[in-house]
Amino acid sequence: MSLEAAGLGPAQENVYRLLVRVGEAPAEHVAEVLGLPEDDVRRLLADLQAVGLVTTLGSGPRRYAPTPPDVGFAPLLRQGVEALDRARITVNELTDEHRASIRRRDANQLVEVISGTEAIRQQLRNLQLSTRSEMLWFCRAGVVAMPSADNDEEFAMLARGVSYRVIYEQELLEEPGMIDSLAQGVRAGEVARAAPSLPVRMAISDRSIALCPLVPGRDGISEPTAALVRDSNLLTALLALFDSYWSGSSPLLAPPDPHGTALVEGSPTDPLADETRALLSLLVAGVSDKAIATRLGMSVRTVQRRISEVMALTHAQTRMQLAWQVSRRGWLEGTGPGDVGPFS
Repeated sequence: MSLEAAGLGPAQENVYRLLVRVGEAPAEHVAEVLGLPEDDVRRLLADLQAVGLVTTLGSGPRRYAPTPPDVGFAPLLRQGVEALDRARITVNELTDEHRASIRRRDANQLVEVISGTEAIRQQLRNLQLSTRSEMLWFCRAGVVAMPSADNDEEFAMLARGVSYRVIYEQELLEEPGMIDSLAQGVRAGEVARAAPSLPVRMAISDRSIALCPLVPGRDGISEPTAALVRDSNLLTALLALFDSYWSGSSPLLAPPDPHGTALVEGSPTDPLADETRALLSLLVAGVSDKAIATRLGMSVRTVQRRISEVMALTHAQTRMQLAWQVSRRGWLEGTGPGDVGPFS
C-alpha cells in the first residue's frame, strides 16, 4: 500500500521499505539494491531523515536505520489529518460562498425540489455529514423515506461533536421498538423532547439549510417529494417553528439499560433514580402505561403503582398535577436520546 498520504513519494517509500527489511545499511548498499544512482539515494535518505523516518548510526562509515513506523509516521499522519480537516473547512466555506452567490443571482436556488425515496435519503445523509455544529429535527410517526434503523449518520456526527436537538411526536413514541431506540441513543448525547403532535417532518442543518417533505408517496404509485430550503425568509420561519415547539415540549430521558447497572441508585420512589426519571419523562410525553411497562420490563400495575407513589411524594391529586410538579422541580432536566430522523 502507498504511503503517499503520509507525504512520501514512491522513491522515498522504496528506500524506507528497504531499510525496514534489512534493519540498517549504508547508502551504497541501498543504491545497489534499488538500482539507483548513489547521489539520488543520499538525497532521498536526507529527505527521510529530515522528517524523522531515518536515523544515522555509528561513528565510522555512515549507516542508515529506519525509525520504527509507529513512531516515525505518527506525527506525519497527524499533520495529514489536520491538513485534511483544514481543507474540509475551506471547501465548506467556499461552498457556502458559492451558494450565496448563486442565490443572489437566482431566486430559484432558494428552494430545491427533490423527488424519490432514494434521493431524499441521500440528501438527508449529505445534510448530516456536512453539518458543523447542530442538527434540529422534527420526528413524526410513520415512514416517508428513511426507517430509523438506517440513520447511522447521527451517531457518527454526535461522535464528532455535532449536537442534535430532536422533537418526537407522541404517536411515534408508541410505535414498536421506538422507546428501545431512545434508550440506545442516550449514550450518544442527543437532546430529545416530546410534543403531542408536529405539523411537518423537518431536518435543519446549522440553522442554514432545511429539508422538509412536501408530498408523500401514495399506494406505491407516486414517489415522495421534499424541499431543500436554503437561507431565506422561509428558512427563518421554519427555524421559528422549531424554536416555538422546542420551548413547549417536554424532555425525554432514556430508561436505564436493562442489562446494565443503574447510573443513579435509589428506591423505586426516588424521583432521581434513572428508572423513575425515565418513567416520568415517558409519562409526561404522553406514552401509554402499557408501552412504558413493556420498555421498563414491568407490569402495567407496577407502572401505575410507581406513578401513584410519586404522586403521593409530590402531593399531586391528578397526573396533570404530577406533570406540573415534575416540571417545577426540574426532575427531567438533562439530555434525551434517539436514533431516528424526521423522515422516519
